[in-house]
Amino acid sequence: MTFLIVSGLSSRYDSSKGPVYAVDDVDFELGSGTSIGIAGESACGKSTLGLSLIRMLSGGTTTGKIIFEGNSLLDMSESDFNEQYRWKQISMIFQGAMNALDPVFTINEQFLEILKQHNFHGDYKQAILDAITSVSLDKLVLKKYPHELSGGMKQRVVIAMALILKPKFVIADEPTTALDVLIQAQIVNLLKTLKKTGMSLMLITHDLAVLSEIADKIGIMYGGQMVELGSSEEIYKNPKHPYTKGLLESIPTLKGNIPKYIKGIPPSLLDAPTECRFIDRCPEAFEKCKELPPKFKTKTGYVRCWLYEDEK
Repeated sequence: MTFLIVSGLSSRYDSSKGPVYAVDDVDFELGSGTSIGIAGESACGKSTLGLSLIRMLSGGTTTGKIIFEGNSLLDMSESDFNEQYRWKQISMIFQGAMNALDPVFTINEQFLEILKQHNFHGDYKQAILDAITSVSLDKLVLKKYPHELSGGMKQRVVIAMALILKPKFVIADEPTTALDVLIQAQIVNLLKTLKKTGMSLMLITHDLAVLSEIADKIGIMYGGQMVELGSSEEIYKNPKHPYTKGLLESIPTLKGNIPKYIKGIPPSLLDAPTECRFIDRCPEAFEKCKELPPKFKTKTGYVRCWLYEDEK
């Protein structure tokens, strides 16, 4: 059952040099209890996409459609969205647990602040205890300050905060960044467990190996656009966009292949090109690429590349 529809979503930041189009014309759908991974290199618009969905974009404007269980989220007033959806139906695990927690308050005090902010009317103590135990942390953690916790424990606390009001959809922005491989594995297993409870998940990362374990479908972002969307199987086994292929070729494997890198730099989103945004770095570029490609349908999604014009 489809419960989230994102259509023509665009987000821009207003800067002193002009508007920066960090997300441009993104489309995808997500079913209840399923997950989508958003991948791409730094500054491609991944985090902005997540912030746009929860309407927390600072200093910017979001247009397009976000339909959640039949309701248009962008057409709601800020007060209605905050009261009905933010953290109650849609929550976010913010990037960088080290900076997401306030150093001068205990963990318990920070949980209490979330519950008060969102007008929770139940048993505060039980809600906090349930959230902490859901991420396999001892209740003693609640008495501690952030600096007394390890990186992995902080990350679990941030995840617990996102889950405390039992939302249906959680956006996880780089939840395994800056953690050692053992803690990364624990966080990935935790996200898998949460998914089994029926919660829908968006996992934002540049680590394609992590996505392979969690995501049902994957969106590849480049230059503010989602250049390819498809099932995990299709993306990994039969990638179409040259950028997607380049990302996969940059990953070392047990077969001993030599990782390749994509030459060049991403385009400026301050003055987004009117042609294919990957043209200057693409090994398969041809004359038609001087035009901005539309979305050509694939088996499970779409691809923005003129190479697939004849398959539309």
